[in-house]
Amino acid sequence: MATKQEVFQDIVRTWSERQDIDAVLAHLTEHVVWHYSAVTEPPKLGHAGAREFLEAHRTRMQNPRWRIFHVAEAGNTLMIEGVEEFDTADGGRVTVPYMGIFEFEGERIKAWRDYFSAHIAGPTETGMALPDHVAALLDRPALPGMDC
Repeated sequence: MATKQEVFQDIVRTWSERQDIDAVLAHLTEHVVWHYSAVTEPPKLGHAGAREFLEAHRTRMQNPRWRIFHVAEAGNTLMIEGVEEFDTADGGRVTVPYMGIFEFEGERIKAWRDYFSAHIAGPTETGMALPDHVAALLDRPALPGMDC
């Protein structure tokens, strides 16, 4: 039986290496509720909603990378803190601190909430430097095996 952390790592590796939507969906319950931008957008519901988000995100994202700094588990919940980076199709680069909360049903994710600041992500895409306090947050080593 895969651990919650192993499921998350498989999603990240699969997405980083192949951007394989079906492989990601295999780790989500049919009724998943995915708040891909928890405080700014309504959630995507079920596999159809997750597929819609991933297809749109895949067209704008190239070379996705994650560095994970902290992992915590409580009951059926996994919490991840790190940084997500990717290149955009038009040559920009997005770098943003990231927090993800994953609620599990067995070995599959039933609820996924992503927390990040669009005020940081947007400007980095246009080449603006990160504020020093944000750059310091990102200038940390990833946990062993969690640099994907």
